[in-house]
Amino acid sequence: MLMPYLEKGRIEAGCDEAGRGCLAGPVVAAAVILPEGFENDLLNDSKQLTEKQREALRPIIEREALAWAVAMVDNHEIDQINILNASIRAMHLALDQLKTRPDYIIVDGNKFKPYTSPIGVSDAGREIGHQTIVKGDGKYMSIAAASVLAKTHRDELMMNLDKEHPEYDWKTNKGYPTKAHRDAIAIHGMTDLHRVTFGAPKSKPVAKKRASKKKSAKTDNESTLFALE
Repeated sequence: MLMPYLEKGRIEAGCDEAGRGCLAGPVVAAAVILPEGFENDLLNDSKQLTEKQREALRPIIEREALAWAVAMVDNHEIDQINILNASIRAMHLALDQLKTRPDYIIVDGNKFKPYTSPIGVSDAGREIGHQTIVKGDGKYMSIAAASVLAKTHRDELMMNLDKEHPEYDWKTNKGYPTKAHRDAIAIHGMTDLHRVTFGAPKSKPVAKKRASKKKSAKTDNESTLFALE
């Protein structure tokens, strides 16, 4: 059974990401603040849920959360700063968008960097404490909720991108390194959405066409933010 909070009486934002191990597409992160007393028997680590269950949970989380946000860092920035830094950056970008500001951050995994609220929010300049929790998405509700939002938003994006690059079967593999995906890269080469530093074949020309991102708005550094509360 998932726990509702790490410490009772404070506003906690749970953070998680999706897409770290993919050969193509962005890494997507979510931050979620759930209300006191939130309950849902289905909620769990997104990896333990079926696609149908994740899709059923997404609107519930988005409707009932005190605040939520999803952000992404694209494949080009991943290649520049590495996947760990990109994952943490995506989580920071999601936290930036929370209109309800958290007192504390709990993060799935064992790596994070100190987070300071950005200019333009009510607590600008405040460093918010955090704790990393290994397998936290299977322990705490807010992290599990974040894992569901990160996964469903990223899957939706990759399914849309599949329409422009159907030969890679992203609608099925979501950019992960399946044999079929690797074989497609060997035959067709990489698109401009593939992560060059992830060891994909480099002998074929890179397709230059960039796919549009549904429900997103570009920032100057190519990171993309999604709808929040």
